[in-house]
Amino acid sequence: MLGTLAATVPLLAAARAGFAAESKARTRLGVCGYSYNLHWKAARDGNAQARFNDTLGFIDYCHGLRAGGVQIGVSYKEPGYPAKIRSKVEEYQMYLEGQVNLPKDASELERFEADLGACKEAGAEIVRAAMLNGRRYETFDSAEAFRQFANRSWQSLTFAEPVLKKQRVRLATENHKDWRVPELLDILKRLSSEWVGVCVDTGNNIALLEEPTAVVEALAPHAISSHLKDMAVQEYEEGFLLSEVSLGEGFLDLKRIVTVLRNANAKLQFSLEMITRDPLKVPCLTEKYFAAMPTLPASELASALKRIRSHASTKPLPRTSGLSMAEQLALEDDNVRKSFAYGRDNLSL
Repeated sequence: MLGTLAATVPLLAAARAGFAAESKARTRLGVCGYSYNLHWKAARDGNAQARFNDTLGFIDYCHGLRAGGVQIGVSYKEPGYPAKIRSKVEEYQMYLEGQVNLPKDASELERFEADLGACKEAGAEIVRAAMLNGRRYETFDSAEAFRQFANRSWQSLTFAEPVLKKQRVRLATENHKDWRVPELLDILKRLSSEWVGVCVDTGNNIALLEEPTAVVEALAPHAISSHLKDMAVQEYEEGFLLSEVSLGEGFLDLKRIVTVLRNANAKLQFSLEMITRDPLKVPCLTEKYFAAMPTLPASELASALKRIRSHASTKPLPRTSGLSMAEQLALEDDNVRKSFAYGRDNLSL
């Protein structure tokens, strides 16, 4: 017995070492489809330089990046396609989160249920959605216009919630440059549904003058999905410029952010959203910016500008304007790859 045990110990040690090496080799960091917006556009345009042209190809490509999973829409129009996606992600041992559009009214419930059904068939238990596809300060010209949007958003969620419950799929609503934190928390409190949580975007609310780590801390108890990103800023004459940059190249406290989200939800998946584009203009020194936020205290503007100035990037913010399509695609892919390297080496992702 002792001889057998002695012979077994090295085998167990080797097995543990192999398991540890495999765990280290894999990453929990996944990829949101928006990280490859330029590639998707190139694919739609029939550009041969696109590295993929459909969801299955995207999953293959992300697997090559050693991604832990993907967040992407799932089409139900081709019979059997969701099952092919499920087979692929199971083969690669990746997670899948879906992307859907909320129903605007009762007439869209059938479409919404079909979207959910396709995502579920593909293996998704969580789908991400945004209540506003644009940006609050660009979309609305008055507080009344935003109030009407808020009413429509509430109606969309109340239409969606019973379908989510029926399908047993959870909805992650993103803080998408639409709601400031107290507003989004109020919606979640009023809805009070286990089927609706938050896709916590780590950078979006900078555009609404909120401090990014405080945003994450406030939303973390409701987090069921995430868009992990880093951000860089610079002033311009009407406010400030805001850019996604590769992880580790911006001013966000990513280690703290990841820790907060992990502590709140140990099962949370981190999906990289590294959007390669020109900087966004946040014109917070104009009257138009405050049209949909007329009660925002001046102290918050002052705090935000102080934060922007203290963290202003010392080098030019990234741009795609003036680059050839080949250069844009290469830059996009490089940004994602650098983010994965940083996540692996610094964030245990």
